[in-house]
Amino acid sequence: MTILVTGATGTVGRILVDRLLSAGQRVRALTRDPARAQLPGAVEVVAGGLADGGAALDGVDRVFFLPGVLDPGRAGELTHAFLERAAGAGVRRVVDLTGVAVTVRRPGSFEMLREAEEAVERSGLEWTHVRPGEFARNKLDMWGPSIRAEGVVRSAFPDALGVPVHEADIAEVAAAALLEDGHTGRAYSLSGPERLSHREQAGALADGLGRRLRFEPLTYGQARAAYIASGIPADIAEYLLGYQAEYAEEPPQVLPDTERVLGRPGRTLARWAADHAAELPDETAGAHAV
Repeated sequence: MTILVTGATGTVGRILVDRLLSAGQRVRALTRDPARAQLPGAVEVVAGGLADGGAALDGVDRVFFLPGVLDPGRAGELTHAFLERAAGAGVRRVVDLTGVAVTVRRPGSFEMLREAEEAVERSGLEWTHVRPGEFARNKLDMWGPSIRAEGVVRSAFPDALGVPVHEADIAEVAAAALLEDGHTGRAYSLSGPERLSHREQAGALADGLGRRLRFEPLTYGQARAAYIASGIPADIAEYLLGYQAEYAEEPPQVLPDTERVLGRPGRTLARWAADHAAELPDETAGAHAV
């Protein structure tokens, strides 16, 4: 059995590739730049995108599909076209990665993803939707620069609650849906196992990294400026702060689907930090030693 992974170099796709290889599956990756893919040698890497992935589908039985890379104005149309080619090539099963915004119908986020999901559901293939909430990996962009340089976490919403999910759990749910029977027609909404305020998240990161981190509250404007200064584009900074403001008003919940699918609780934020310790080194250590 050959499984095609789209978005194979991304946050979830890269882990999924490893999980599928470990399960003894043949994996094909569709990427626009094979020379930079840096995938394991056992992976068959094919150049191209979803709009021209015909050759990548030859001999494929199952597909991990990432609609978030599509043109938002044509998500349904492009999804339909890709899956029509997939069905014609003999593909039987598709697992797509969308987002929990579809589950909660969050305006501005769910429309494009739901349009893609509906096209998946009409494809005639066995399908499963995987809908993660906030990625724990977002902490690298939001707080990584200040953690590395100063040992500080800063937030405009100290008491806003979140349930960040480890990307490895997302990949393992996707792998289960691709490899096991019993997931057809299901939509899995994924969260982390703990609901933590931003103050508590700073503590969890400190626990995982094994060192002390300070927490400093900011105003909205200060947080926006800090994000931009760290290299986050202004529109993405506003997007992140908008989510945080929404979470402060409408706290997300711990969702049961990760444990239902995997038979265990999801990985904690402290575990995520430990797994990413190499990306969050203490750059103040030398200064402390002087």
